[in-house]
Amino acid sequence: MSSSTLVKDSPKKAIPLTYKKRIATLMTIDTLIVLTAVFIGGYLLYSPEYIWSAILFASSATLVISHHILAHFFKLYKRAWSYASVNELVAIFQAVSLTILITGIMQFTFFQTLHIRTLIVTWMLHILLIGGSRFAWRIYRDGYLKDNKEKTRTLIIGAGGAGTLVCRNIQQYKDTEMHPVAFIDDDITKQNLEVLGLPVAGGVNDIPRVVKEYEAEHIVIAIPSLKKKDLQRIYEECQKTKVKTQILPSVEGLLTGKVSVKQFRDVQVEDLLGREPVELDTDKIGKKLTGKKILVTGAGGSIGSEICRQVYKFEPATLILLGHGENSIYSIEMELKQLRGVTDIVTEIADVQDRERMFAVMEKHRPDVVYHAAAHKHVPLMERNPHEAVKNNVIGTKNTAEASEAVGVASFVMVSTDKAVNPTSVMGATKRIAEMVIQHLDMISDTKFVAVRFGNVLGSRGSVIPLFKKQIEAGGPVTVTHPDMERYFMTIPEASRLVLQAGSLAKGGEIFVLDMGEPVKIVNLARNLIHLSGFTEEEIEIVFPGKRPGEKLFEELLGDNEVHQEQIYPKIYRGKTTSVDINVINEFILEVEKQEKEMVRERALDIAHFKKGNLNQLTVT
Repeated sequence: MSSSTLVKDSPKKAIPLTYKKRIATLMTIDTLIVLTAVFIGGYLLYSPEYIWSAILFASSATLVISHHILAHFFKLYKRAWSYASVNELVAIFQAVSLTILITGIMQFTFFQTLHIRTLIVTWMLHILLIGGSRFAWRIYRDGYLKDNKEKTRTLIIGAGGAGTLVCRNIQQYKDTEMHPVAFIDDDITKQNLEVLGLPVAGGVNDIPRVVKEYEAEHIVIAIPSLKKKDLQRIYEECQKTKVKTQILPSVEGLLTGKVSVKQFRDVQVEDLLGREPVELDTDKIGKKLTGKKILVTGAGGSIGSEICRQVYKFEPATLILLGHGENSIYSIEMELKQLRGVTDIVTEIADVQDRERMFAVMEKHRPDVVYHAAAHKHVPLMERNPHEAVKNNVIGTKNTAEASEAVGVASFVMVSTDKAVNPTSVMGATKRIAEMVIQHLDMISDTKFVAVRFGNVLGSRGSVIPLFKKQIEAGGPVTVTHPDMERYFMTIPEASRLVLQAGSLAKGGEIFVLDMGEPVKIVNLARNLIHLSGFTEEEIEIVFPGKRPGEKLFEELLGDNEVHQEQIYPKIYRGKTTSVDINVINEFILEVEKQEKEMVRERALDIAHFKKGNLNQLTVT
C-alpha cells in the first residue's frame, strides 16, 4: 500500500488520510461558523466598534476552543452526516449550548459582565449554521444524488418501528429499485400525518384505494409482530389490487446486516395459516434427548427427516436414521453431517415390515427414544392397495414397537393422523389400528408408548401444496375435489416439534393432539397459491372433479369418546386411553400375513370392515 494512502510511522493503526482531511475540513468550517456567529451577533446588537473590543476577541477564542473540544467529546466529527437524524441534532444542541455556557462563564470571570443578548444570538446562529452545514449534505444526497432510473413505487404497510426502518433504508440506499410513496397503518393517531416525509394514507381497509391513488406498483408488509389472521386479512386486501406483495425479513436481520432492504421475500402460503405456532418447552425436551441414543424410522421422509433435524439441535449422543429408501437416507445423513455437531450419525437401511431386521437393529443400538414416522399416508393409493397399507402401517408399527419394548426403549412416539378419527379410508383405518397396538403395548410394558395426531402437513411429499404448485407451473387447471372440503394444516417443522414435545410429556398411552385452530378450505388454499404465484383465477382455472375414494369433507382430531377438555401444554390436548381387544387385532394381522404368504392377491383383506362403525368391536366395553 502506498505512502499516499496511509499515515506512516504511527504506533497505532494507520489512519486513512481522507479521514484526517475530513476532520480538518469540518474543523475549518466550524471555526468560520463560530467566528461568523459571534461577530454578526456583536455587530447587530452593538456599535461597529464593538467587534474590535477585547471582550469580543476573548469570547471568540473561547467559543472556538470550547466548540472543538466539545465537538470531539460529542463525536460530531465522526458522524456520517449523510445519514443525519434527530440524534445528530441533539448532539449539536448539547455541544453548542455548553460552548455558550463556557463563554458566558469566561465573560463574567474575566470581565465582570455578561453579554446575554450577544450570547443568545450567537447560540441561535451557531446551531443554525452548524446544523445547516451538516444536514445540507444529507439533503443534497437524498435530493440530488439519487439514481435517475425508474424506481418501483412502493407502499409500506406499517408505520411503526419496522416500517420506518424499512423506509429509511430504502431512502438511503440509492441503488435500491424501490421508491416509497406512502404508509398504511390501522393506528388512527398516525393517519393523515406524515412519517419520514410520507403520508400515512389510511388503514388496511383502504389499501385498494391508496394503491390506486398513489399509483403503487409494489407493496411491502413491514409488521414483524403481525398475527397470522391479521396477515391473512392484509394479504386479502392486497390481492384486490393485483400488485406484487412482499413481506419484511426479520427486523433483527436488518439491524445486524444479515439481510438488506433488497431481500424482501414473497409471502408464503405458510404465512397465511390462520394459527400461531406452538412454543416448545426446550428444557424438558432437552432432558429427554441430550446425550441419549435416538432412533427415527422413516428418517428420509418429509416428517421423519424434519424430526431428525429438530432432534439434532438437542445434541443427542447418537442419532440413528432408519429408512427403506437409500437415497433419502443418504440425503438426510449428508445434510446432518455437514453441520459438524457432536452427535454421531448412524444409518440403517431397513424395512419396518421385516420383523427380524427390526429386532436386530434395536438389539444392536438399544436406543433410549424411538420416533416412528415410517408409514404409507396417501389416501387414494392405499384405497387401491389395502394390503400394503396394513403391512406398513399396522404390521410395521407392531414390529417396531415390540422390538423397542424388547430392548427396553424408554419412550416410543408414533406419528399418527387426524384421518384415524372415525376413519373412512384404508389409510385412516390402518393408522387407528396402529394406535390401538401401541396403546395396548403401553398397558403391558415399561416403555412409554404414545401417538401424536395432527392434520395435513404443508409441503410434505404427496400433500396438496406440491400438487397445486405443479399444476400451476403447468398452466392449470388446479384440481380441488370439492368446494366445501376443509383440512387442518401445519408446517413440517411445527409438526416435527410437536412430536418432540409429545415425547417429553408422555406418561404412556396418550394420543396427543395439537389445537390446530380453524380448518382451512382447500379451495381458498388453491386461490392463495395461484395469487402467490403471480396469476389470477382467470389465468389458472380451479376445477372440482369430486371426492376421491376414502376422502372426508371435514376432518376431526379427536373422537367424542377420546376428548380431555383441558390442555396439558399450551395448544396441546391429550386424548383418553382406550382399552382394546388385542386378540382381534392379532387375528386380523395373522390373516393378512397368511394371505401374503399364500400370495392370493384376489383375496385381499376387505379393510372396509374396519372403517367407521366397525372399529368399536375392537374396543373392550
